[in-house]
Amino acid sequence: MISGEDFKDTDGNQINAHGAGALYYNETYYLFGEIKKGKTWLVPGQSWEDYRVPAGGVSCYSSTDLKHWKNLGTALRSVTGDPSNDLDTGRVIERPKVLYNEKTNKFVMWFHNDRNDYQDSKAGIAISDSPEGPYTYLGSIKPNNQMLRDMTLFKDIDRKAYVVYSSEDNNTMHVCLLTDDYLKPTEHYTRILIDRNRESPALFKNNGKYFLITSGCSGWSPNAASYATANSIMGPWTEIGNPCSGTNAEQTFFAQGNYVLPINGKPSNFIFMGDLWNKLDLEKSGYLWIPFEVIDGEVKINN
Repeated sequence: MISGEDFKDTDGNQINAHGAGALYYNETYYLFGEIKKGKTWLVPGQSWEDYRVPAGGVSCYSSTDLKHWKNLGTALRSVTGDPSNDLDTGRVIERPKVLYNEKTNKFVMWFHNDRNDYQDSKAGIAISDSPEGPYTYLGSIKPNNQMLRDMTLFKDIDRKAYVVYSSEDNNTMHVCLLTDDYLKPTEHYTRILIDRNRESPALFKNNGKYFLITSGCSGWSPNAASYATANSIMGPWTEIGNPCSGTNAEQTFFAQGNYVLPINGKPSNFIFMGDLWNKLDLEKSGYLWIPFEVIDGEVKINN
C-alpha cells in the first residue's frame, strides 16, 4: 500500500502525478497524472471551494513491478501566458487517461479540460507514437454537446473504448462509446447514476461484470465512495454501496479515487488509486493506493 506524501521515483524525487491513470503496455506499467506545482489560490466568486494551482501538464512514470517508478518526464506540456490556449497554466488539465489503439498504433490521451470556473466542461485529446510521449494536442470537445468534467477511459476485451464522465453539472454520469481510433465520441451513449451527484469515476471489469467506483461531490473534501455494477457497460447499472470498510471508510480513508488498476496476471486483483488532497497547498497532496480483490462479485477495499 502507498499512503501519504512519501511516494518517490527512482531518483528520490516526490512523484507528481495527481488524478492519475495507468496503462499496461509491453510488460510495463505507465503512470500518467496532473503536474501540480506552484502556489494554490482560491478562484473568486464560486459556490464551492474552487482551489487551483497552475496547470503543469501531464507527467509520465514507468514501472515493471509497481514499486519502483522511473520519471519519464512531461508527456503533455502546458503553455504559459496564453489564456486562449486549452493548455495554458491558468486553465484546468485534470485526470489524464491513456489507451493504446492497436489499429492506429497510437497512444491516445483524454483529460478534463476547462476554465477555472468549470464552465467549459470539455475533454482534451492528444496522441503520441510512444507511451511516454511527447503527446500532440488535437483539441477539445464536448461529447454529444454534453458537459464533461471528472472522467476516465476504459478499453474492453473487444478493444472497443469508452469515456465515462460526470455530466449535467455533475448530476449524472455518462458512458460514451468512442470511435475506432479512440479520438472522438460516437452518438452511442447512456446516462447512468441519474441525479446521484457522483464524480471521479473509476471503471474496471471482473468475470464479465463491470464495476464503477465514484465519489460524491464535496469539492476537495473527502466523502464516502460508492460502487455500482452492470452486466453491460451501457447498463442498467445497480448501485451497491460503499466498497470501503474499516476505520475512516466513510471518508474513503480521506482520499478521492481516480483509477482502478488491474494487476497483470491476477484477474481478480486490483489497486484502488486515490488522491489525498491538500486543498490549501495542492502541490503537497499525497496518494493512497490500496490493493484489493473482487470476492464473490463484491468489491472489498480495506486499509
